[in-house]
Amino acid sequence: MIKILKSTDLGLEPIETLANSCWVNLVNPGPNDIAHLSTNFDIPADFITAAMDIDERPRTEREDGTILIVLRVPHEQGKLADVPYVTAPLGIILTDRIILTVCKFESPVIDNLGHVRGLSTTKRVRFVLHLLLAVATYYLRCLRRINDTVDKLEDQLQKSLQNRELLELLKYQKSLTYFTTALKSNDLVLQRLQKSRLFHQYPEDDDLLDDVMTEIGQAIEMTKISSDILSQMMDAFASIISNNLNVVMKFLAAFTIILSLPTVVASIYGMNVQLPFQNSHMAFAITMGLAIMLSAVTTAVFWKKDWL
Repeated sequence: MIKILKSTDLGLEPIETLANSCWVNLVNPGPNDIAHLSTNFDIPADFITAAMDIDERPRTEREDGTILIVLRVPHEQGKLADVPYVTAPLGIILTDRIILTVCKFESPVIDNLGHVRGLSTTKRVRFVLHLLLAVATYYLRCLRRINDTVDKLEDQLQKSLQNRELLELLKYQKSLTYFTTALKSNDLVLQRLQKSRLFHQYPEDDDLLDDVMTEIGQAIEMTKISSDILSQMMDAFASIISNNLNVVMKFLAAFTIILSLPTVVASIYGMNVQLPFQNSHMAFAITMGLAIMLSAVTTAVFWKKDWL
C-alpha cells in the first residue's frame, strides 16, 4: 500500500501522484512500487527492501546524498499471540526531493504522526525528529498497556493453583526483552545521527531534539524497571502457586485421615469374631459414637495445628 501526503496551509493533505517535497508512506510495498520509486527518485532499491526485512537491525546509511535510517518500532500482535508485543523495522529515507517511510506492517506511529500540529514535509530534519518522538511516545504507550495487563494478572495469580497466569506473564516478559533490545539500538542510531550534525542545521530544532532524547531515555528506563519487576514477580508467584498447591494438598490429606477413622472402626466391628458390646442393644450407638468421637478429636488436633 502506498500513501502520498504533502503539507499545505490546511495541514497534511493526500495527493494522487508523486511530487517534490512530499511524504510517501509505504506499507509492505510490491516490486513495482519499489522499482518505480527507485527509478524516478534515485533511491537505492536495497534502502527500501532493508526495511522489509523483519530481522533488520537499527542503523543509518548514506549513499549519493540519500540517507537511510532504520528504527525498530512496537508491533502489537494481540493477547492471543505467543508474544503480544514485538518490534518491526521502520525505514526512513531522506532524499533531496521526498521523504519516504517504509514498514512491513501498518503502524500506529505513522497514524499518530499525521496528527502532529505544524508538521511540514518540506522540513526534512524536523520531520524525522517528529517521527522519532512519535516512536518513543508509542513505546511508552505500549509499556503502560503491558503494565496494566500485568497488574490484572497479578490479582489473578494470588489465588491461582495453575500455571496459566504465569505463562501469560512470560509472554509479556518476552515483549519487554524485545523492547529493551530495540530501544537501546534506536538510541545508538540517534547518537550516531547526533554526532553527524544532521539535527543541528536549525537552532529551533534543538528543543525538539531534547524532547526526543528525553522520551527515548524514559522509555529505556521504564522498560528496564518493568522488566526487572516482572522478572522478580514471576519468581515470587511461582513460589506462591507452589505454596497454594501445598495448602490444598495438606487440607486434602488431613480430611482424608479424618474420614478414614470411621471406616477403621466400621471395618473392625464388621468382622465375624467376638467383639465388645456385640450382644448389647446399644452396640450400634456405641460404635457410631466411638467413630464420631475419634473424628472430632482428630479434627480438633488438626485445627489447633492449623492443618485445616
